[in-house]
Amino acid sequence: MTPPGPEPIDAVEPSVRAMLEARRVAIVGASERPGSFGQRLVIEVTRSSADIEIALVNPRYDTVLGHPCVASLDEIDGPVDLVLLGVPDAAMEVELTRAAHRGDRSAVIFGSLVDPDQPGTRDLRDRLAGIARTAGMAVCGGGCMGFVNVTTGLRSIGYIEREQLRPGPVAFITHSGSVFSAMLRTRRHLGFTLAVSSGQELVTTTASYLQYALGLDETKVVGLLLETMREPDLMRAALERAARQDVTVVALTVGGSDAGRAMVAAHSGALAGNDGAWEALFHAYGVIRVRDLDEMADTLELFAAGRRAPLTAGPGGIATVHDSGAERALVVDVAASVGVAFASIGDETRRRLAAVLDPGLVPGNPLDVWGTGSDTEGLFRSSLEALADDEAVSAVALAVDLVAEYDGDESYPAAVLAAAAATTKPVVVLSNLGSAIDEPTAARIRAGGVPVLEGTGSGLRALHHLIGRPSAHRWTPPVRADIDLVRQRRWQYRLQGGSLGGTEAFVLLADYGIPVISIRSVTSPAAAVAAARQWGYPVVLKTDEPAIAHKSDVGGVVLGIEDDDAVIAAYVDMARRLGSRVTVSATAPEGLELSVGLVRDPHLGPLVVVGAGGILVEILADRVVRLPPLDHDQAMEALARLKMSPLFDGVRGGAAVDRKAAARAIAALSHLALELGDDLEAMDINPLRCTPAGCLALDALIEPRLPGT
Repeated sequence: MTPPGPEPIDAVEPSVRAMLEARRVAIVGASERPGSFGQRLVIEVTRSSADIEIALVNPRYDTVLGHPCVASLDEIDGPVDLVLLGVPDAAMEVELTRAAHRGDRSAVIFGSLVDPDQPGTRDLRDRLAGIARTAGMAVCGGGCMGFVNVTTGLRSIGYIEREQLRPGPVAFITHSGSVFSAMLRTRRHLGFTLAVSSGQELVTTTASYLQYALGLDETKVVGLLLETMREPDLMRAALERAARQDVTVVALTVGGSDAGRAMVAAHSGALAGNDGAWEALFHAYGVIRVRDLDEMADTLELFAAGRRAPLTAGPGGIATVHDSGAERALVVDVAASVGVAFASIGDETRRRLAAVLDPGLVPGNPLDVWGTGSDTEGLFRSSLEALADDEAVSAVALAVDLVAEYDGDESYPAAVLAAAAATTKPVVVLSNLGSAIDEPTAARIRAGGVPVLEGTGSGLRALHHLIGRPSAHRWTPPVRADIDLVRQRRWQYRLQGGSLGGTEAFVLLADYGIPVISIRSVTSPAAAVAAARQWGYPVVLKTDEPAIAHKSDVGGVVLGIEDDDAVIAAYVDMARRLGSRVTVSATAPEGLELSVGLVRDPHLGPLVVVGAGGILVEILADRVVRLPPLDHDQAMEALARLKMSPLFDGVRGGAAVDRKAAARAIAALSHLALELGDDLEAMDINPLRCTPAGCLALDALIEPRLPGT
C-alpha cells in the first residue's frame, strides 16, 4: 500500500489560471526613471509575446515608454486579470484593497512587506493575505521575482531577463528569487514551460503552480526549490498527479524547522529530524531529491533531454569512456560514494572494444581509451557505440573535461553526437571540472540533444537518478487500507485518558498484531517474584513510573535476574529510587535491535520511522521515514534502505535474523498509525528485537496527543 493522501485534484483555481494566462495586465508603479523597478516592469511585460492589453498606473506620468499611463487603478475600465504591484510596502495595502474592490482577479507582490506602522512584518502580510482571500484573488509573492509563462508568452517580472527565453519541457517553481534568476540565465540547454518565483506564498502556493504546470502538455519535468511546506494536502494531490502522468519531479529543500520535535520525548521525533517529512513525502510520490543546485541543474538537464534508461536484463548500470587513467579512477571513486553501479558488459562488447583499442589497453567498463591519440573521433565513437549496444548498459557517458581545443580538434563533440544518433539510450558528456568547459563546444553538443553534466559528483548523482527511473517506470496508485472502527474507537477512547501505563502499551501493540515480550506490571516484591516464576528465569525488571520516559538513563532497567532473592533485591532498590511501579518481563533471546516508531508531523500527520535500535538509536542516526500505511513489500524496502540492513543476513557466520517478521511488525505499526495517528504525538518500540525465530517488542513508549494541539 502507498499513502492514501487526498483524492487527485486536477482542476486549477480560476484565479490562478487568470494570473498565469492573463490577457489584461495593469502595472501599478510604472516609471520612466532609468533603472527603476517600475521601468523594468514595463520593459519586461511589454516584451511578452502573448496578446495582452497593458494598462500603466502612476499619477506622475501621462505616458511611460510611449504607453498611456493613468493616475489610479480606478481609471481602468473593468477588472483586469493581473495587477503587478511595483509600489513601496507602505502603499501595498491601499493598492491591493483597491484592486480587490474592483474585482481584479490576481496580483504579484514584489515587495518584502515590512510594515512601518507595526512592530513586526507578520501583521502586514496577514492583512494582505486576508484582503486577497476575501476577494478570491490569486497572489504571487510577496518578496518574489514574479513569473514567466513561456508557453503563453507572458512575462510578469521586474528584473531584466533574456529577451528570448527558451521554451521546453521544464516547469520550475522556487521560493528563492535568486535561484529563479540563476535558472533562467543558466548556460544549459534548459527550456521552460513555466518559471515561478513564489516568494512568501501569502495566498498562492507551490501546489497551485504545480497543478497548473501539470496541465500543460509540454511539461515533462518539474524542478522545485522549497524552504517550507505549505498546503500539504494540495501538495500531495499535485505530486500524485505528477506521478500519475509520469512527469519527473526534482526537488531541493533548504532550511526547515525543529518545531514540534523538541516537545517529543520519544526517540522517533529526534530520529526523524526536521528532514523526515520531506523524505517521507518525496518517497511516497517518487520525487527525485537533490542536495544542491549543481545536482538540480544536472538532473533537470538530463531528464529534459527526454531519454529514459531502458530496463536491462540484469541490474544495469552506467558505462563511461575516458581519456585519462587518473580521471577514470576519480570517477570510480566518486561513483562508489554516490552508489552508482558500472554495468557488467558482455564478452561480445569486450571483443568489439578490443578490435579498436590501441595495444596494451584493456577492454572493460569504465574504459580508458587513450593510447597513441590517432583517430580520436573514430576510437571514441566506436567505443561509445559498443558500450551503448550492450544490454546491461543503462546509460553511456563520455567522461572528459571538454576543454577548449586550441588546435581546432572537434573529435569529442563529433564522436558523442554520432554515438547518440546511433542509439536510443541516454548518452551524455560527464565533465570533471565545470569551470574548464568550453562553452561553445558544450552548446553545440547540447543543441544535438546530448546533455553536458558539469561535475563529477553532481553528474553521477544525476545519472543515478536517471537509472532509478527507467523507461518502464510507473508509479503505483495508492491503495486504501481498511479501518477497524471498533478497534480504533476503543483505543481512541483510552488514549484520551492520557499516557498508557503498565503493560497497556504492550496490549495496544498486540492488538495490532505486533509481537510483544511476556510482561506483567507489579507493585510489590511478592508480585514481582510471582511474575518471574511465571515467565521463568532469568527475567528483566524495569521501572514503570509514567514520568520516566527513558528508563535506562536513570538506572531503571535490571537485566538477567536469576532467582527470587535477586528479584526482591532489584525491586526494593528500584522502588526506593524511582517508585513502586515496576514491570517484570521474560528475557528475550539475543538478536538484532531495531527502533520502530511514529512521530506526528505538523504538516503530514503521522510518520513511520525505522532505524537502528537499542542504545544506538540516536548515535548512528541510521533511519528511514515513510508515510503510512506500508504493506509488507514497502516495509521490506524500508529495511533494505538502512545501513545496518546487511546485519539481517548474519555476520561472520552468525545466523540470519527474520527480516520478514520485522517487516510484518513495521507494516502493523503503520496500520496503527493510520487508525490512531491523529491521537498520538509519538510512539517508540525500542528495541524491537529480531532473531532467527521472529521479532519481539521489548519496550514501548506512547505519547498521546494533547487536546487542542
